[in-house]
Amino acid sequence: MRPRLRALQAAMICGILVVVSPVAAQDEPQGSSMMQNGRMPQRMMSPGLMVPVMNPSSGRKLFAAKGCVVCHSINGIGGGDAPALDASTMLPMMNPFEFTAQMWAGAPAMIDMQRQELGEQIQFTGQELADIIAFVHDAEEQKKFSEADVPPNIKKLLHSDTEGGHDLNQMKQMKMNNGGSSQ
Repeated sequence: MRPRLRALQAAMICGILVVVSPVAAQDEPQGSSMMQNGRMPQRMMSPGLMVPVMNPSSGRKLFAAKGCVVCHSINGIGGGDAPALDASTMLPMMNPFEFTAQMWAGAPAMIDMQRQELGEQIQFTGQELADIIAFVHDAEEQKKFSEADVPPNIKKLLHSDTEGGHDLNQMKQMKMNNGGSSQ
């Protein structure tokens, strides 16, 4: 067995996820990087287990477009109903599965808030969630985050919330006017 593969397996056994950058993934002979159904490349970590390449730039756009910014803030931009997600408050090294597990632990409250604030539960693909997690942990990408990243329909929700609230019918109407999606 190759030394790098043994080290990776040992790290995974210890519960540590080694996040492989796209450049490092190209240099490593074990495993493979694959394009699946026209989606972002994924890194094969072991037989049958694919980990998406995480894109913090895409995550910056998704954080705003999906509506995460309605409850969470970054750089002081966003809502205050949920914890701020500034990279400076995150652990320097974090397993993205651990981050997802923390989201799962708070899922009932988060889903209720999404329904109240956005009119429905936010839906994510695995790639979208990976990209958002990458953004939440990338201080350099967060420096680029501004109000300009927030789509108009989400800005309306943010501003109506700070101006004394809004009702669910108003939110649903705004969503319908913007294509009916939570993006």
